[in-house]
Parts: sequence; structure tokens; C-alpha cells
Amino acid sequence: MATEFRLPELGENIESGKVTRVMVSVGDTIAQDQPVIEVETDKAALEVPSSVSGTVKEIRVKEGQDVKVGAVVLVVEAGGAASQAAPAAAKATKAPAPDVKPSATAAPAPVPAPRATAPEPVAVEVEEEAVEEAPAGTETASPEDAEPPEAVERHAGAAAVAASPSVRRLAREIGLDVNQVPGTGKGGRITPEDVKAYARRMNVDAGGVTPPRAAAGAPAELPLPDFARWGEIERRAMSTVRRRTAERLGHAWSQIPHVTQFDKADVTGLEDLRKRYGKQVEAAGGKLTVTAILAKVAAAALRKFPQFNSTLDFARDEIIYKQYCHIGIAVDTDRGLLVPVLRDVDTKNLTQVCVELTQLAERARTKKTTLDEMQGGCFTISNLGGIGGTGFTPIVNEPEVAILGVSRNAVEPVYINGEFQPRTMLPLSLSYDHRVIDGADGARFLRWVCEAIENPFLVFLEG
Repeated sequence: MATEFRLPELGENIESGKVTRVMVSVGDTIAQDQPVIEVETDKAALEVPSSVSGTVKEIRVKEGQDVKVGAVVLVVEAGGAASQAAPAAAKATKAPAPDVKPSATAAPAPVPAPRATAPEPVAVEVEEEAVEEAPAGTETASPEDAEPPEAVERHAGAAAVAASPSVRRLAREIGLDVNQVPGTGKGGRITPEDVKAYARRMNVDAGGVTPPRAAAGAPAELPLPDFARWGEIERRAMSTVRRRTAERLGHAWSQIPHVTQFDKADVTGLEDLRKRYGKQVEAAGGKLTVTAILAKVAAAALRKFPQFNSTLDFARDEIIYKQYCHIGIAVDTDRGLLVPVLRDVDTKNLTQVCVELTQLAERARTKKTTLDEMQGGCFTISNLGGIGGTGFTPIVNEPEVAILGVSRNAVEPVYINGEFQPRTMLPLSLSYDHRVIDGADGARFLRWVCEAIENPFLVFLEG
């Protein structure tokens, strides 16, 4: 008996992914839980295991194709002992399979907002997605983007309107009430173009200028010249991670008033300690890196300066203070920048942090990072010291309010006790959201971090 294996749920608020690798062929015999395709979402790359066993009779997807949750991936001729579909896959098959469109022709569609019984503020919503999300792309929904009627009813706060979660989120990011937007889609459904057109009309009525798409995290609507007029060109499709990164950082830069504070920490003594105890940490399975040490110091700093471990909730005129310390670590991969998260750094010793960071970075580079590992960060560290540079201005990883940039250390002459001495100095850059953090607090936070690096006992004394 032929059985359809459909793309199961990939995670909270994820409706589709791009197929980056098909791992089976027609005629192959597969077992339950055997990985059959690799899918890239805006948060991570995942190997998707089959929920059935048998012989592959048909493959309905191909590499580079965008596939929605619930779409048929494989047709398998199951044997007598074929396994039943996993609960997630079964849930996805309750509704008719959505159309699957190749990425070359698919209209981008944003990751939908969480469905709730009350309006969700944007800041909290993005936090649940984290990276990010670098970690982090959002695509524009097509007019055919369907949402179940019951989901429309669950959007509280106003009369139910026909709009997908992605369209609702776009309206919130622009600052519009989606219930006021007239819909031109089928049955009065509101499309992304309706939201943009309404925003332009509102701006013109107010005597302003047309708002650029960059305000919503996308490039401005400016026509590009024909570059082929001046020479040969090559066009390459943006990966999901690259698009998401571009849109999230574009939105963060346009919405967050950034301030960057610079300082240097004397790490001469720290480097001696790293050499002395590096072998001990390696024996435990980790690496005693500056990034791991900074993660531990940053966790202590967040306890001392709680405003740096917060999120601004404008919709409710509140600031959310988190009682946990999860540190995001920016990792350079061949797919772009990812920001996996170290959990509860404040409750773990340095060796544990080193081991977990080593494992987390390796999983990110080998496409093994799980969705959960990309979410829930409180503060981010981006270390470019291994590449070079004397300083940079990192962009806040929304909905966090601060990020620490690390550059390459260098030996410099420092005037101490009436004479110049060679000291190894580490340049640090702290970018923060000026709506939440004042300049003086930014300077105090970064100075405390520098002093904690120079005098580790300070972490035990005050952290």
C-alpha cells in the first residue's frame, strides 16, 4: 500500500522550508526515522526523518524548492510492518496539502506571528523566534496565502478580518492596525500589497513621504539599473538564512536607536591563565576560549545590570526583565551568520560553558543546530578577533537590547607605575538600545566587564 510522507511541523511558527538536499532516491528502501531530506528554515538547517518505512516510489520535492508544512515529500510503498506516521506528520495531513512552488518562482512569505488569544506585541513575538534571529529570511506572503477560518477568529482585539499571520505581522511592524486595511484579495482577504498601499496613503495624507520598505526590514523600493550594460553579471538566489539576516538586521537598524560604547580590557593575565588551564578544559571536551570566558562574564554582568537583560514592550508601555541568562554566540558558517544560544550560563562553571560552546559551534557549522538552540537569547556576543580588526559596531539582535563585539587583541605600551609596560589589550564594542539603556549605564556596564576580565575575582565578589 502506497503511503504519502508529508513534511511534518518544523517548529513553532514555521510554515515552510527550503529543501537543500534530497537524501534518498526512487527505489531506495528506507526505515522509520531515517533522514530523507534536509530542509533550511530561517532559523536552522534540519534533517527531516521519515515517519514511514518501505520502498520509495516517488519523490515530490527537489533541491532548492520551497515546501510548506503538510506538503507531500515522498510516496512510499510500505511493507506489512510499515510504521505509522508520526503525530506531527499526521496532524499535518488533516488538511489538504498546500501547493509546493519552486524557489525560483515562489513569492517570498514572512514567518507568521504566533497565534494567540490576545494581540501580541512585536517585541515579544520576535523574541520567541530569536536570531535572530541571525541568528535570522522573512518572506512576503502571496495573496493566496491561506489561513484557516478558526485561526482568523482567534486573532482577538477586534472583529475578525481575513488576513494571514504573515500579513498581520507586516502591519504591526509598519505600525498599522490591520483591521483598518481594506482587502482586495479573494473574499476581501488582506494581502501584503494592501498593507503597503494603505501605509503609503496614510503617509501621504499626513503630508509625509512614502515610507521605504526598509522600515519593515526589507530593502527600499528603489529601481536598480541594468548592471549588464557595463559588463558581465551573475545572479544568485539568496539563501533563507541570508534573506532572514538581511531583513531582521535591516529592521533592527531602522527601529532601534543604536549607541556603541568602546573600551579595552587588559587580558595579559587572562592569556596566561588560558595557557595554564587550556589542557584541563580540552580533556573535558571543550576549548578555553576568550568567547567562553566573556559569556561567563556577561552573564554575571546581566545580573548586576538587569536593564541589559530586558526587552522593550511598547504596546503595553512595559519593559520585560528576564530572570534567566541565556547568551547568544554569533557563529560564522558557510550559510551565513547563525546565533545559537547557551542556556543558563550564570548557573554553570566555566568548563561546562566551554564544552557546550564547542559543541554548539560545531553543530552550527555542520547544520545540526536545532530550532530550540536558536531561540531565547538575552544578550549576544560577536567575536571577530580571529579574523582581525581593531573595532566594529555590532547591530543589536532584536528583541535583545545589547550586543558585545570583540576584536583582535594586540600588545600595546601601557603606562603603569611611572613606566610603559607591554600589555595585551582586548578591544570591546558594546552596542545597545538607547530607548532602554542610558549612555552612562552603557559605559558602566562595559567598564565592569573589562574589570571583571582583568580581575576575575570581581565576578565572585559582585556578579
